[in-house]
This record gives sequence, C-alpha cells and structure tokens, in this order.
Amino acid sequence: MTLRTQKIVPVILYALVCAFVVPAQTSETRDGIENGKIVERRTLEFPPYDSKPETRREFKKDEYEAAISDQFSAERIVYSSNGFKVVAYLYGPKTAGDKLPVIVFNRGGYIRGEIAHELAVIFHRLSKQGFLVLSPLYRGSAGANGKDEVGGGDLSDLINVIPLIRSLPAADGNNIFLYGESRGGMMVYQAIRDGFPANAAATYGSFSDFDGLVSAHSAQYLPLLRSIWTDYDTRRGEINERRSAIKWVEKLNVPLLLMHGGADRTLDPMQTIKFAERLQTLKKPYELIIYSGDNHSISMNQIHRDGRAAAWFRKHLKK
Repeated sequence: MTLRTQKIVPVILYALVCAFVVPAQTSETRDGIENGKIVERRTLEFPPYDSKPETRREFKKDEYEAAISDQFSAERIVYSSNGFKVVAYLYGPKTAGDKLPVIVFNRGGYIRGEIAHELAVIFHRLSKQGFLVLSPLYRGSAGANGKDEVGGGDLSDLINVIPLIRSLPAADGNNIFLYGESRGGMMVYQAIRDGFPANAAATYGSFSDFDGLVSAHSAQYLPLLRSIWTDYDTRRGEINERRSAIKWVEKLNVPLLLMHGGADRTLDPMQTIKFAERLQTLKKPYELIIYSGDNHSISMNQIHRDGRAAAWFRKHLKK
C-alpha cells in the first residue's frame, strides 16, 4: 500500500488483508466512553536520523531535523473509538495563535508499529503551511487493540476523529481536510461517502477499484483472499464494492485532488485516471496530477506533492 512497509510482506498485500465489516457510527461506545475522547496524551520522542534506515531512505537529514525541532509540537494521543483505544499523532506549531485548520492524514499500509519518525517530515511540510495535522493509525497498530480490517470497522477510527478535533482548543473545527496515501486514500473516499465533514480532500497512489487491484495480481493474491474469506468467490462483489470508490462516485461531494506516480508498479496509475474520468462525467470538482516516471509514493516529487495538497486545502478554506 505504501513503500514504507515491512519488507517481509509485499506492498500490495497490505491492501488485501481486510474484512467486510460496516463500522458503527454511534456517539458513544459500548463501554460508555464517548467516541473521540482523549484517554492518554504524551509528547512524542523521535529517534536520531541515522538510527532509522527507512527515514534515511525517504528524507534528507536537514528535513528530518527541522521536523522534530522544538518549534513544533508532536504528540501521541490515545482516543476512544467504538469500544477500542486507538492511537493518533498530533503535530503543529508550538506558537499558533489563532485556531488552525486541520489536515487528517491517513497513512498507507496495514498493521504498523510506531511510525511517527516516518511521517514527521510530511507533517512538517503541511504544518508550515498553517495547519494542524492529525493522523489516526487505526485499530491494531502502534500497540492499540482491535483488528485492522482495511476499510471495515477501522473506518470508525477515522470518523471518530471528528469529536476529537472539536475538543482541541487549537483546532478550527470548521476547516477540516482529508489527505490519504495509498490505502489511506481508500479510507478518505469511504469517509467522504459516509458524511465526513471535510472541506476538500487529496490522495496519492490510492486505489479506487479494489477488484481491479485483485484482478491485476490474481495468481498471487486470490489464494490469500480465499483464505481470509472462505466464501470470497460468492461474496467477491460485496467485499470489493465497499472499498471501490469508482462504484459510488455519485456519493463523493467533496473537491478531490488526485495524484499518482506514472511509473507506479504497485498500483496501475490508470486506476486514478479512470476514476478522474468518472468524476469528470458526473461534473464533480476535482484535479488530477500524474507525475511522469515517479513511483507509488511519488518520492521523487514529494515536496511538490505535499505542497500541492496544502495549496488545494488553502483554496477550500472557509472564512
């Protein structure tokens, strides 16, 4: 789903380890704790740049050190989501002054550990443009309980950041934006479909046709899917449709910025092009950028990628 994944598992595999579960969208969890309530909060500690090979691979040292400087606040938050305690990162300038608009960054991949060091530079780029950044990691990751279903019940963990944001004194709850990488883009599309109050959204390297992803790698992945769902062959349409925004474009009423690497070997960029064609046909507001020759995470143009997303969000700020 994203190039920053565990080496022992193929990248696309992360997109496929999921189950069909419709998330409950209640204001209170089964244990009586309100959704979005912060139950734990602490300052994040970042490892030295040279201690993490994945950080060295993705970012330059000066970028990383600027991102973890004492001019910015980085916190690890545990919040309630439908009976689970899940983790999110909160990042922003220490001296903000006025309330800041919020970017909800949806990471790629399947179950992850603590990955703040992998995301800090992206957060820094966005925050420098005048935003708070909140990034839910979803159930099952970073030591949280629950099971990540890649667009099933874990979608609630994204939906439930809404009351969390509105509880933050520094956050402008009237200006919330969604940003998704790879699997995170699928989460963005589902959240919009289900009424997430975003002004605008941006994605990169994200699939909009789950069946197309599966079919392109059927020899490798159909055995896996049949092991996850013993009735996968009879329920395939049902499972795929939930995770395929191309099937319900008419429900996407938020301005979308779609970005994709033209040489993406993980996910055919034609998926995003066809998705844009459907948006065009339905006269939905969108922009499409294909970075010729670039990869799944658009790593060769990552500064432009994040800058373009920030500009898209600023364009859709409410006064």
